[in-house]
Amino acid sequence: MRILTILFAIAFFLSACETIKGAGRDITNAGEAIDDAVDK
Repeated sequence: MRILTILFAIAFFLSACETIKGAGRDITNAGEAIDDAVDK
């Protein structure tokens, strides 16, 4: 049971990292789109 809990915690941590990385990319892309719109 303890190993299962540890594996679940590791999987949750890794998925959270990927989610945060993806959100960061989305925010960056949105900022670039706004900059492009302002430049035009």
